[in-house]
Amino acid sequence: MSRVGKQPIPVPQGTKVALSGGVFEAEGPKGKVAQQVVDGVEVSIDEGVVTITRVDDSGPNRAKHGLMRALLANAVAGVTTGWTKELEIHGVGYRAEVQGRKVNFVLGYSHPVEYAIPEGVDIQVDRNTSIKVTGADRQKVGQVAAELRALRKPDAYKGKGVRYKDERLRLKVGKAGVA
Repeated sequence: MSRVGKQPIPVPQGTKVALSGGVFEAEGPKGKVAQQVVDGVEVSIDEGVVTITRVDDSGPNRAKHGLMRALLANAVAGVTTGWTKELEIHGVGYRAEVQGRKVNFVLGYSHPVEYAIPEGVDIQVDRNTSIKVTGADRQKVGQVAAELRALRKPDAYKGKGVRYKDERLRLKVGKAGVA
């Protein structure tokens, strides 16, 4: 039995969960998240507890068991407390600002970069260099953070660019110079 998959998911007060047509839906104070339930796994909801069981002990179904439990637990946690990713912008003159549902970046290119904020995700910019991505769907928050980082990946020599807040870079030394 999967150690992760057999653990029940407690549903906090004020959060609603439902299962209809193979789709698990969670709704809470932070929003609404829907997750497709894969074949070979059964989900049951009983009095504030969600349990996941697999149909049989075949290899693919055993592999999906823990994954499905983790995805559903992330959905419940997301609508209850939400998910956050923080990024930082390093570099002279590099900055960002939110204007409506768009984020405008100045990242050393010959043109400003505009990023449209997708539905279900909020972006806040602090001090022009600190970015906070929040939302109820963990996968969407992570994807948006990865797309923002990809706008200007950190340079290997000086470290200029967009990076995650807790990301540690190994900077290259560069040329030694001619003696």
